[in-house]
Amino acid sequence: MTTELLANHVAGRWQSGSGTGTPLFDPVLGTELVRVDATGLDLPAAFAFAREQGGNALRALTYRQRAGLLGAIVKVLQANRDAYYEIATANSGTVKNDSAVDIDGAIFTLGQYAKWGDALGDVRALRDGDAVKLGKEPVFQSQHLQVPTHGVALFINAFNFPSWGLWEKAAPALLSGVPVIVKPATATAWLTQRMVKDVVDAGVLPAGALSVICGSSAGLMDQLQPFDVVSFTGSAETAALIRSHAAVAQRSVRVNIEADSLNSALLLPGAAPGSEAFNLLVREVVREMTVKAGQKCTAIRRILVPAEVYDDAAEAIGAKLAGISVGNPRNESVRMGSLVSRAQLNAVREGLDALAAQTTVLHDGRNKPLVDADPAVAACIGPVLLGARDADAAQRVHDVEVFGPVATLLPYRDLAHGIALAHRGQGSLVTSLYGSDDAALAQAALAVAPSHGRVHVISPEVAQAHTGHGNVMPMSMHGGPGRAGGGAELGGLRALDFYHRRSAVQASPGVLAALGL
Repeated sequence: MTTELLANHVAGRWQSGSGTGTPLFDPVLGTELVRVDATGLDLPAAFAFAREQGGNALRALTYRQRAGLLGAIVKVLQANRDAYYEIATANSGTVKNDSAVDIDGAIFTLGQYAKWGDALGDVRALRDGDAVKLGKEPVFQSQHLQVPTHGVALFINAFNFPSWGLWEKAAPALLSGVPVIVKPATATAWLTQRMVKDVVDAGVLPAGALSVICGSSAGLMDQLQPFDVVSFTGSAETAALIRSHAAVAQRSVRVNIEADSLNSALLLPGAAPGSEAFNLLVREVVREMTVKAGQKCTAIRRILVPAEVYDDAAEAIGAKLAGISVGNPRNESVRMGSLVSRAQLNAVREGLDALAAQTTVLHDGRNKPLVDADPAVAACIGPVLLGARDADAAQRVHDVEVFGPVATLLPYRDLAHGIALAHRGQGSLVTSLYGSDDAALAQAALAVAPSHGRVHVISPEVAQAHTGHGNVMPMSMHGGPGRAGGGAELGGLRALDFYHRRSAVQASPGVLAALGL
């Protein structure tokens, strides 16, 4: 049976590629689901239509009106939510709770930007600070403002969050008045395509405001012009190609990169085995290793603990991992589903092999029988906890990210050593700190902040309230320096900066008052 070839939406209409298509598979059952193809699309026309038709229509609206568009998207996605869960189960192999992180997390983020955008009011430019006089008398002044860039936003997204990855970027872009072209990762493109289809078919956005291209990314970067922007989530290798492309290097296209990240969790000194802080670390490590089978850019990869609790931590984390059932996400007893593909399974195995020379295995879930899944077919792997008693010598642990249910336990001598190990990640999206002394936690947070986009501090008083080490909340920044890509997304209305251009208008107070800010 020939599977459906998913259409692309560009230049205001649905268009199929001219090729036979690349098949997408169920990573648990191995069955072919749909095909995607972008061969033969008129990319210059697609980008021009989005840039001109979509951009002009969006910029004609005020921030409040564009916030209303986001609210309308929320209603469309909520109405089709059940179908998205079915696609996620089939194409990503995720259990329901993991699908929720992607699908409901996206809807929540859109809702937040709808609310924040409404508060910006019926204006078409944003005031950036107060006017300042340019001479002794206040007759000639300078007013900084932010205006939407007259370009298109190209999103080249990763396979692990086909829903959230689109909408966490599209929400601030559309609110800013910038049209979106999304190129989802091929392996899990079905959910992105379906969501775009539902929103387009509902007619809630102007023509050209939202486009989707499924298949090869060849030629996309070539279409970018100086006022366009590109946001990429994926590997450091691909990020380097994007940064060196003529669009970025010569035409100064603005780029945001989120790449690899060896995130850490750090237990502060004094947290004895069995203490609340110790238990909170154990619980969060296990959650981060197993949610979406560890396929999260924010997942905990390195666990930093005082040397004296290393063995206790290994035992406690291993005991909890032993209770994780792995297999077919359709089975109610399964806690952790599959990786997104057999190729990803091979990559995880290769990563484990790379770390093997410098680590020991503290818990090995690889040989535990799968639930309702054939190990010869399913892209499933049980969680693996590694350990290295000499954290300084285990260089690969600080260099190699295994994008799956894998983490390494590392002991430190004193807090300064632990903080130095956290920095060994060379720039990460997030680190989490565990302890019960507010002053010590605060000092540690300031010490690790320079190399981390987010510092998640967990003490007993926030045990029930904290949002999770790996959960990206729209109120806080998502991004990180160095190897994490140097990017910044979300963070409330800060996300709008990427889609705006700052300009200073120098004029009389009367002219500045007439700007309508």
